Amino acid sequence: MIPSNYLEKVYAGYLGMNIGIRLGAPVEPTIWTYERIKNTYGEITDYVKEFKNFAADDDANGPYYFLRALYDDATDRDITPNDVARAWLNYTREGIGMFWWGGYGISTEHTAYINLKKGVPAPQSGSIEQNGQIMAEQIGGQIFIDTWGLVNPGNPKKAADFGEAAARVSHDGEGVYGARFFCAAIAAAFETSDINAIIEAGLAQIPEQSTYAKVARAVLSFHAGQPGDFRACRDMLERDWGYDKYKGVCHMIPNAGVCILALIYGQGDFNRTVEIATMCGWDTDCNAGNVGTVLGVACGISGIADKYRKPINDSIVMSGISGYLNILDIPTYAKELTVLGYRLANEPCPQDILASLVDGEIYFDFELPGSTHNLRVSDSFFCQMKHSTEQAYKGTGSLEVVFDRMTRGEKSKIFYKPFYTRDDFSDERYSPTFSPKAYSGQTVSMEIYLDQWGGNESMGVAPYVRLANSKKELVQGYVKLVNNEWLHVEFQIPDSEGELIDEVGIVLEAYSTRKPKSLGRIFIDEFRINGKSDYNIDFNKQAIDFGCVTPFAHNLGAWSIEDGAMYLMTAEAAEAYTGNYFSKDYTFSLNVKPHYGYSHLAAVRVQGAMRGYHVGFDGENQVSLFMNDFGYKKLAGCPYKWQLNKDYVFKVTVQGSTITLSINEEEILKHTDDTFSYGMFGVSTIAAARTSFSNMRLTEI
Repeated sequence: MIPSNYLEKVYAGYLGMNIGIRLGAPVEPTIWTYERIKNTYGEITDYVKEFKNFAADDDANGPYYFLRALYDDATDRDITPNDVARAWLNYTREGIGMFWWGGYGISTEHTAYINLKKGVPAPQSGSIEQNGQIMAEQIGGQIFIDTWGLVNPGNPKKAADFGEAAARVSHDGEGVYGARFFCAAIAAAFETSDINAIIEAGLAQIPEQSTYAKVARAVLSFHAGQPGDFRACRDMLERDWGYDKYKGVCHMIPNAGVCILALIYGQGDFNRTVEIATMCGWDTDCNAGNVGTVLGVACGISGIADKYRKPINDSIVMSGISGYLNILDIPTYAKELTVLGYRLANEPCPQDILASLVDGEIYFDFELPGSTHNLRVSDSFFCQMKHSTEQAYKGTGSLEVVFDRMTRGEKSKIFYKPFYTRDDFSDERYSPTFSPKAYSGQTVSMEIYLDQWGGNESMGVAPYVRLANSKKELVQGYVKLVNNEWLHVEFQIPDSEGELIDEVGIVLEAYSTRKPKSLGRIFIDEFRINGKSDYNIDFNKQAIDFGCVTPFAHNLGAWSIEDGAMYLMTAEAAEAYTGNYFSKDYTFSLNVKPHYGYSHLAAVRVQGAMRGYHVGFDGENQVSLFMNDFGYKKLAGCPYKWQLNKDYVFKVTVQGSTITLSINEEEILKHTDDTFSYGMFGVSTIAAARTSFSNMRLTEI
């Protein structure tokens, strides 16, 4: 039976995972030894480094993207290693992002990925037989699995089985036992906060004679004798279970010891547990992330200190092939995981949760405790933001923004960030790429309540969007708020004229004269971005961020911006995708100028590196439509005379099951296929080519 507080527990667990990752990440590199961490930071009781925005690494990418096997393949049955392997191949950009690309035979994940690409199926791809014991027993099998525990609440056995199936894509032996342990522990934490019971539930799902179980028992035994000194236990691990005994880049067993140490010495305190995991060194972000999920579920939201939660601000960014999916709102994702959990348990999901999720739309209801949905204020001197249960347009929660002594003309923006550029990050962790979550033509709406305490005039708000490149703000007309009333604010996002939109929100302005100054608060609820988009991409207004032309995620090939076009040069198949991952019916038009080769294609309804449609020039005087479904299949083709170094206007329309290609306003090809009903758009080639792509426009039908 799924617990009544399931959604809140999932939310806390996923927050806990990301807090642990963020806490441990700055001291993860091997140069940060246990001694160096201790000597530099002493007792860690807060984040040791500030980030503008934290870019997720493999510890977050894996649990997020590999779980999509439940959407793509295992929709009505238990997962298999092959289902998860297909998610590896579909959502990964080869050689960059997602996980550590340390080289074949060095990085376990890189090795497994290349095995899969070369046709080695899972679980052989991660087996000891294929890769050797040291490679197969590195830590990755443990760090990619948290979400399998979150979607199997109270069912440690099923959670462990799902975790094992996922881990076997890349790992074997002790590497798989780590997955089983943590998935079971997370599942058990939904039913008890007793840390000893949680640990035992995890150990019950692995062999008693496994090395993983032995290091766990060694830590538990040491704790029984010295319960007040985690550092003494860490010294024991170094002596008896250290990296000198377990080879490879980052072996499972020493880090398993640290995880059990953090769990038992943390004694059920979320904050202390992730701190201990970080102070113990070795694979700090992985270990703190894993124990953070367990304790997040066990302790709930109330157990997570605000100092750890506030910088997360309900958001994390990923590094997969979909720039749209890479921008993650944690409360919304917690709902997605909750729906999956009900599905796997064969129980009906509460209707209010189902109704609050619409693929491809933004909806923030502020119902989860403390949730902010990554809304921000531009001026923290005038405005402070927090979650509130004092006022709600619908439900029980809203976002409260206190404005403090503002006078006429003083302003602060309150906004959501639907797109990021390189300037928004402190470093280049795992090279994230982004497609906006808001576009011209869409509708933005929200409810705003004014509770004004002082001032001789009411406050006013003006909807606005900001353009990512020029930073120009497109501000709509101001509307005066009415004290102690809810006001519906709605506007259509104007034409961005080829730029991307990186802020969507309102400008809050005071109208009061200098005495008395405006003081009070507003509440925001029911924030939405939805409707059909209609926008163009002007490459004169784009940039190269994280090695990609904005707003695209590139997979293979060399890409640049030249003469107002996105320029591709490649000796092999290559692709670039953008747009709303869930767009269904639309027209995609663009200019295509082939310079070399015989393959120059537009891509529509693309769901990853291995799923989607590709149509355009294919061979001398030939046009073809391909479906990529883990291998290209030609669906239709016809003769068409085309030549190199000449501009062509492609117009591809996908509506229902019909795909139509027009070139220079002449319908060339029309075909019906219902394999893919939604997806991104972009450009591609299936052979060596040089091509310029420009004047792109996407219009949803």
